[in-house]
Amino acid sequence: MIAQKFFFRDSVPTGPKKHRAYAIGDIHGQIDLLDRLLAAIKTDIAKQPQSKISIIFLGDVVDRGPASAEVVERLRTLSIPGATVHFVMGNHEEVMLRVIEGEADVLRNWLRFGGSETLHSYGVDPRPLKALSNDDLAARMREVIPSQHRRFLASFSDSIGFGDYVFVHAGIRPGIDLAEQSQADLRWIREPFLEDTTDHGFIVVHGHTIASEVEVTPNRIGIDTGAYNTGTLTALAIDGKKRWLIQTSRNGERRVPLD
Repeated sequence: MIAQKFFFRDSVPTGPKKHRAYAIGDIHGQIDLLDRLLAAIKTDIAKQPQSKISIIFLGDVVDRGPASAEVVERLRTLSIPGATVHFVMGNHEEVMLRVIEGEADVLRNWLRFGGSETLHSYGVDPRPLKALSNDDLAARMREVIPSQHRRFLASFSDSIGFGDYVFVHAGIRPGIDLAEQSQADLRWIREPFLEDTTDHGFIVVHGHTIASEVEVTPNRIGIDTGAYNTGTLTALAIDGKKRWLIQTSRNGERRVPLD
């Protein structure tokens, strides 16, 4: 499923020579869809090898779905022969880490927007946590969420460059250099980014904002197809000037040319 608009740049955007990237949208605790997509990517790599392969996860790997703990462990230990794996920080990882650090004031919103499911995946009933002090809450979170998981999530980057593309979670603030972008915008922005038609000088590949179809506009590609409620998880592949999608659902997988 693709919604595409005319591309106005003077040249076709391209990735680095002999280097392919697979960017994966918001997983949100869907271990079954993740495993199917990883298997489909491995098959894709085997069918058309490349000198260098990067796999980039665009954040929001946790919350909403039933298996965040399993997803984190799968990604933390992920090894794909011939590929390097990279992770971008999403707003859901940010809030989860803030709760772990004792910011009890953000706990209620986190629980409402997927944190309850995450805690259940770690074997915790979230209801008693609301009555804890900040210090006790942080201690309880550190007790139930393994230190390896906390360190892994905290290691995520805010942006990753790839030729004429930049991978972020949410988007960028139009008119501001990439080096000057705030973490809040990179992890949380919707407007004015989504409706902006500015040529940023690169194509922004992002998740964060759910769409029923992959969105391809002149300056961005949105690949969050709402895995936790639509059952479709999407990866965008970029190899030179070629681009294609790999999508997995509970009914199977498909590979779709983007251009």
